[in-house]
Formats: sequence, structure tokens, C-alpha cells
Amino acid sequence: MRHRLQDFKLAAMTITCDKEEWLLVRVSDNKVFIKILYWGSAASGKTTAVDTLYRITEKEKKDVKPTGNLVKIAMASGSTLYFDRGVFQSTKKESIYFHVYTVAGQSRFSPLRKKIYMGTDGIILVVDAQRERWEDNIESLKELKAVAGEDLIKKIPLIVMLNKMDLDNVVSITDVESLLKDEGLWFPAGHELNMWNPIIYETIAIMPQAKNVYRSFSECARRTGLYQIWGHGFAPKQTKVKLSDKPADV
Repeated sequence: MRHRLQDFKLAAMTITCDKEEWLLVRVSDNKVFIKILYWGSAASGKTTAVDTLYRITEKEKKDVKPTGNLVKIAMASGSTLYFDRGVFQSTKKESIYFHVYTVAGQSRFSPLRKKIYMGTDGIILVVDAQRERWEDNIESLKELKAVAGEDLIKKIPLIVMLNKMDLDNVVSITDVESLLKDEGLWFPAGHELNMWNPIIYETIAIMPQAKNVYRSFSECARRTGLYQIWGHGFAPKQTKVKLSDKPADV
């Protein structure tokens, strides 16, 4: 059965829905469901970021609003045990929903992270900016690459939160760019994926100092829409879209 994604308002586009497969942007009962995943090492700030996103969109007029409560499954220490989950609804087109997940960052939860990754439409990589956590960040990114295969950036937009920038002795955006280049996730000028290189936001996830939490989510959601509308599930060609194009509902 084919469904028209008119809710994005940029183009008439159809996708085939197969219940036996995980699909990018699921359509059911005239509603569009988009899954965005926060990925990163333990204690990098994933849960805090989603919690802050919930609080910001609950109190301020934004393009999305939370529906229901944020579900947290945590250990006694406060660390995520399995995952966190929140649902956000577009305020401009109520048929669009964003299912937002985090993954538990501890190494022993690697099998669970693979399961939670399934069906992901966009990824926000949360990098702990503290220099003493740099190796943990590298390990987390390498695992994400192993789980996602060739899909990162090509099929699934990637945004980076360089988090905890309010602390001392932190790494820079240049350091993160170098890591992405080393891992084959940063494309040179002239490459067809150059325009989809991850935007790296300097962030503070914790309230009340919160910085760029909503902005990073919004950009990930925006790119997810562009991938679906102009690229039919792939990174669109430059001839089809400009980064200034913004789905009205995202």
C-alpha cells in the first residue's frame, strides 16, 4: 500500500510500507512517525539533552511539543539502564510525530543498542567534550559506524552535539571534525555528500544554561525531512535541494 507524504508540504512523495521491514519514516493511520536517536558514550549527556528538549518544548512555543511523559529506565546511579523515550508532535502539522530515543552508553549494553538503532531515521551523536573522555567518544563513534554500516550520512543524517562546553579542558570543533574525517564521515568539497557533512554544535545540555539543545534536534529533524522528500530516503543531490530549504512542519 502506498501513502502520500503530503504533511511535509514540500513535494508529493510516496513510499511503500512493508510491515515485515523497518522503514525510514513510517506512515500509519494518516500519521507520520519519525525516529531520532541520541547516541553516545556513557554519561555524555544524552538523557539530559532529551530531558532539556522536553522542558524547552513544553514551556516555549516551538515547532514541536511533547506528548505524554518522558520515559526513563535508569539504574540507581541515574545512568540509563535500557533506553529513554519521548514522543514529540509537530505544532504545525499534528499528523507528524517524532519518536526520540537514547541508548545506554555502557559497553555491556552493546547488543541492546543495536536493537534500539533499528528503524532510526536520524542520529544525534552526543560527544563528551571533556578531554579525559576522548577515547570513550572514539569508541562510541566506531560502534555506531559498525551498527549503521554504510547508511550514516548517505541514508541517515548525522548531527553532532559537542556537549559539556561549560566545563574546563574540553576538545574543540576542529578535534571532532578531524575524528569524523578519520572515520570517513566528513566529505571534501566537491563530493556529492559534502553538503550533508554533520553540523557540530557546541552544546550545554543541562538547564538552565542549556545551549543549542533544541537547535541540534531541529536540524536533525529538518534533514530527515529533506532526505525523505528530495532524496527518497537518501541524501539528496545538490541539484535537487539547498540547505536553506526547510520543511514547514519540522
